[in-house]
Amino acid sequence: MLDKTYDAAAIEPRIAQKWDDADAFAAGKGARPGAETFSIVIPPPNVTGSLHMGHALNNTLQDVLVRYERMRGKDVLWQPGLDHAGIATQMVVERQLMERQEPNRHDLGRENFIERVWQWKDESGGIIVNQLKRLGASCDWGRERFTMDEGLSKAVLEVFVQLYRDGLIYKDKRLVNWDPKLLTAISDLEVEQIETRGKLWYFRYPLADGITYDHPYFLEADGTQRDWKPSDGEPSGHEKRDYLVVATTRPETMLGDTGVAVHPDDPRYKGLVGKSVILPIVGRRIPVVADHYPDPEAGTGAVKMTPAHDFNDFEVGKRHNLPAINVLTTEAAIDIVDNEDFLAGVEVTPMREELWGHLHGLDRFEARARIIKVMEEGGFLDHVEEHVHMVPHGDRGGVPIEPYLTDQWYVDARTLAAPAMESVRQGRTEFVPKAWEKTYFDWMENIQPWCISRQLWWGHQIPAWYGPDGSIFVAKTEEEALEDAIQHYIATEGPWKAWVEDKLENFKPGEIIERDEDVLDTWFSSALWPFSTLGWPDRTAELARYYPTNVLVTGFDIIFFWVARMMMMGLHFMKDEHGRPVEPFASVYVHALVRDKHGQKMSKSKGNVVDPLELIDEYGADALRFTLAILAAQGRDIKLDPARVAGYRNFGTKLWNAARFASMNGAAPDPDFVPSDAHLTINRWVLTELSRTIDEVTGALEKFRFNEAAGALYRFVWHHFCDWYLELLKPVFSGHDEKAKAEAQACAAHVLGEICKLLHPFMPFLTEELWERIGDGMRRTLICHAQWPEADVDDGAAADEINWLVALVSEIRSVRAEMNVKPSDIVPLVMVDAGETTRTRLGLHAPAIRTLARVEPVEFAAQAPEMSAQIVIGEATACLPLEGIIDLDAERARLKKEVARLQGEIKRLEGKLGNDKFVANAPAEVVEEEREKLEGYQAQIERTKLAAERIGAG
Repeated sequence: MLDKTYDAAAIEPRIAQKWDDADAFAAGKGARPGAETFSIVIPPPNVTGSLHMGHALNNTLQDVLVRYERMRGKDVLWQPGLDHAGIATQMVVERQLMERQEPNRHDLGRENFIERVWQWKDESGGIIVNQLKRLGASCDWGRERFTMDEGLSKAVLEVFVQLYRDGLIYKDKRLVNWDPKLLTAISDLEVEQIETRGKLWYFRYPLADGITYDHPYFLEADGTQRDWKPSDGEPSGHEKRDYLVVATTRPETMLGDTGVAVHPDDPRYKGLVGKSVILPIVGRRIPVVADHYPDPEAGTGAVKMTPAHDFNDFEVGKRHNLPAINVLTTEAAIDIVDNEDFLAGVEVTPMREELWGHLHGLDRFEARARIIKVMEEGGFLDHVEEHVHMVPHGDRGGVPIEPYLTDQWYVDARTLAAPAMESVRQGRTEFVPKAWEKTYFDWMENIQPWCISRQLWWGHQIPAWYGPDGSIFVAKTEEEALEDAIQHYIATEGPWKAWVEDKLENFKPGEIIERDEDVLDTWFSSALWPFSTLGWPDRTAELARYYPTNVLVTGFDIIFFWVARMMMMGLHFMKDEHGRPVEPFASVYVHALVRDKHGQKMSKSKGNVVDPLELIDEYGADALRFTLAILAAQGRDIKLDPARVAGYRNFGTKLWNAARFASMNGAAPDPDFVPSDAHLTINRWVLTELSRTIDEVTGALEKFRFNEAAGALYRFVWHHFCDWYLELLKPVFSGHDEKAKAEAQACAAHVLGEICKLLHPFMPFLTEELWERIGDGMRRTLICHAQWPEADVDDGAAADEINWLVALVSEIRSVRAEMNVKPSDIVPLVMVDAGETTRTRLGLHAPAIRTLARVEPVEFAAQAPEMSAQIVIGEATACLPLEGIIDLDAERARLKKEVARLQGEIKRLEGKLGNDKFVANAPAEVVEEEREKLEGYQAQIERTKLAAERIGAG
């Protein structure tokens, strides 16, 4: 006998232990002999991470697919693992050292610090693994990998060295996102754009050589003069100027300006292209260049160029051979004294030298204030505007990042991207939803060199060594690099040959070559994940069996950072038996974002973060999983309201109670029960609806339509099975027809078992518990290894008959509620224009109709009685005479008033949503919420009008 209530908190850990004891999720466990494979690699969460709602959605959807395919008898591998998370992990350990008042990273030294990181990882890292197990993730946990483990490190070395030898990895001086707090380059994904209220400073740069020009101006209707723009038409007049006005939000970078760009078609500046301006404070002569980057309608149309401190300026600078002058240190302090690039071509005067000395060494923001003051005092500050703009911050360091010119290692991403784009174009890898392919192509077609070096200690140290003259030697080991270096210098005539020969006589490690201190971007090792986790570069049996994988489930935000790079690396390194490149996965399912119940993005600053672990504690993992799945419509963000999780917890409770009721009435598995041989119409109906649900769920999962699969299950379990099937079986269970009772008991048990199988990928704990408890000792396997149901009954006549009964009773109940008929009131039912089939059905099911719809008597008539609510059911009309049962006049008045109220709400919302200003300026989630309200009112008024029509109040 099942317990009266389902206790998720007690049952879920016990079921998880049962799976663990059985090693239930080992690769190939439960597979049919000779089965095809199905493999997925988990997007590796950070070793520092804790389960958030994005993880919960992503891993729920993966687990649904994995459990589904495992039950279909396939040889399934869900490969788990963790990412070493370079910056995040190093910060955690450094913070721990500080809190414990222990020596810091630099005092410890690199080797000892890395040892401490491994110690932290063993003691505290990977908490998220147990959290994923709580969620029910059925990974092959015995195969867990780590991006810094020995095998994956071997793969990283192999890839780096090979790409370097192929000319696809190189060192270059380019702009990077530089975090001046953490002192490392960071990826675009680690940059957070923060809206900031700042200022836009307009500076005057004097034209060189005494040049002046006629600058156009425009007079507003009130006589106010402003700068003319091309969109103004004819200028109001001109004024002589001997300077250009440029605008900036970062005045401190002006020290590195090397040009001013104007649009080639801007009539204001055509005559100035090729001329020069003199950079205030510095005295540098810098050219005016024509480029399509400046927007003639924005600002003054003239843009200062600082190639060493702005990504767009860097590209313009390359097109026009503008020097890139770095004027900041790695800590973002001013660096101009003794800076050869800064001083090149500049006349050093005592006044300038004194001013530079005051600026040198200042923090960038202190320098900003000082420069603005100097510019204003010198007459170079034209005006200042308040300016709200997005300022990029490092998401870990929390300070504004600097575009910074520095030597880094790069991957030639453009070359590697070409075959990765072709794979998607030719359909060898497909995105679901397909709309994400455009995003993929947009990124890939505009791809830039990939900066792969980071100025950290925790990570894969770059396998490159430098000789005494700066020559680079890339190898898998220091021994190989040293041998390469010796051969290089011995074979080269020059001073270094003798120096190396001398060193070799009394050789000491580290004297001839010195290793690069940088480590690789975490995304570099992650890009190898689909094949490195399977043992590559060794040719393992797992690699041969499970690669390529079938599907990748991921969020849209890492399509470029991870998905594209896995495509690039997989195609470059993995080949089939004919030497053709192999894509790492056949499909990429891109899920949406989980937002709060109002549609706002979750963030700690807003205080609207929903913790999945708290929801699991309160409602159970199954409830959270089912909620996420049923809300996971393709291409649509999820609005997560904890009340929805509570609702789907109730769904699990309803199934538990239904199973308990069935068991109490003798339902138990019968090995001799053959569904297709069932005789009772009610049984043939539920078996037909079950078969239809099986087809619907299977078809939806094949197309990654998780919400449709979950929705179909919800409807069948709640409505067909619990609300109607078991209700209609009550007379059979309590009757004296033992043959009918036995069939009903066997059929109910069979359908319950099939429900558990279908529901298992979504609610694994509840279904595993029910599977055993209602199995009557006859289960030969865990449900996670049970065979996926197949549709085996299709009795259209039985389905039509019982669905007619369900529709009739449901409509009568609905009308009673609409008309405020008391539940205790018995209402007559008069059928008009009933055909032979309807009459037969009424005769067969009259007892059920009387009981469930609260009607008596049930009669036939040629015409509808007066004052009756009417319901069209097939060819017939079901009439409920209401005179004397309710106050019809009062009900008509109530419905009329309700229609008027709803019309008012609809008019208000239509006006609001018809206001272009509101739609454009209101947050998207607010607009969407108003649209949903409108749809709700529109549906409500239709129902109210129908109720009014039924009693002549339309």
